[in-house]
Amino acid sequence: MERMKLLFLLEVAIFSGIGLILDRFSFSIWPQGGSISFAMVPIILMAFRWGLKGGLLTGFLVGILQIVLGGVFIVTPVQGALDYPIAFTVVGMAGLLAGPIQRALSDGLMKKAVTWIVVGTFIGVMLRFICHFLAGIIFFSSGDPSVPAWQFSLTYNGSYLGPAFILTSIVLGTLLTTVPRVATQQRV
Repeated sequence: MERMKLLFLLEVAIFSGIGLILDRFSFSIWPQGGSISFAMVPIILMAFRWGLKGGLLTGFLVGILQIVLGGVFIVTPVQGALDYPIAFTVVGMAGLLAGPIQRALSDGLMKKAVTWIVVGTFIGVMLRFICHFLAGIIFFSSGDPSVPAWQFSLTYNGSYLGPAFILTSIVLGTLLTTVPRVATQQRV
């Protein structure tokens, strides 16, 4: 049991670091933040390997590390919390589907596994989108009074999270159907 706890903590630390590195190599499309990156891949992978605890903790650490290491766009503490630790923590909710994904992969049902992987990824990305969307409505606007804040936030956040969802789904679907044991806690 102690070995599994140690393995869990080591993987959380390693995957959080990988998430942060992948976030640094992102394609920024907006000056106030919002980029297309692979930062969610290690968070969701931990969610699929360890369930909610792995995904939530890894996401939380990625969000905190982004703030600690700088390069983030924070206007107020509440907006900062919504856009970083909370937004990345909820990506880990993809872990709700860890069981069905692991079962489908172990049974060799790759089409079913891909479906679950995409749905799990969608859950995590959609919850992250909601955090950014709310922060956008509350704290930001387009600067153009004719554009409602909700519309601006929807367009702004959707413009980078949509492509990030597609890329993350492709990477995870390819990785996990090619090397299914990566989705489990078994040693490879």
